[in-house]
Amino acid sequence: MKILGLIPARGGSKGVPQKNIKKLSGKPLIAYTIEQANNALLLEKTILSTDDEKIAEVARTYGLEVPFIRPAELAQDHSGSLEVVQHALDFMESQGEVYDAVCLLQATSPYRPQGVIDDAIRLFIQERPDALVSVRRVPDEFNPHWTFEIEKNNRLKISTGEKKIIPRRQELPPAYHRDGAIYITSVETIRNKGSLLGDDIVAFPIESPELINIDTMEDWERAETFYKAMVK
Repeated sequence: MKILGLIPARGGSKGVPQKNIKKLSGKPLIAYTIEQANNALLLEKTILSTDDEKIAEVARTYGLEVPFIRPAELAQDHSGSLEVVQHALDFMESQGEVYDAVCLLQATSPYRPQGVIDDAIRLFIQERPDALVSVRRVPDEFNPHWTFEIEKNNRLKISTGEKKIIPRRQELPPAYHRDGAIYITSVETIRNKGSLLGDDIVAFPIESPELINIDTMEDWERAETFYKAMVK
């Protein structure tokens, strides 16, 4: 199975200006994801999709191929990941390169345990779903079976609809959330269903407790603390 790695990185970040090339613990943020992709054995090729020449220049210094500069209309705040992936596939196909799936790796999730991209690809190949999504377990205190909605009469309603709350932590069914680290989607799903998820989604749990997803300066500061602790 031919899988295209795709790292999207637009230049118009507002929460952390120029965050994709801002240095995190001495290295551009995007470099972490590039190095992980370069070390993945099961990616046929990895490319960058960006509208920003500065990001492209930095990416090239880390060995990432930049086959095009993304059109400005696909680099707005409202631009969706699906359209970015479709554009990349269209371009690669125009160059005679056809793929079976796309592995989307967001630079804003710089920490991925070693080998995890290949592990996710192996699961995707084994299960043949529409898509694979990396997930992390929700802490028990935020489990949906222990969260509430407030109704109009100011009464609490368990968000999952049960009439009685689950009393013990040990009885909670595990709950998971998308962590943004890895998305793999078949090209058939992208083309025929116009979706990055489709209808058949396989979960890829990442057991490592470290979760870094950078959108704000507070996120950035937490990431700095994490990486400083790693190098001690």
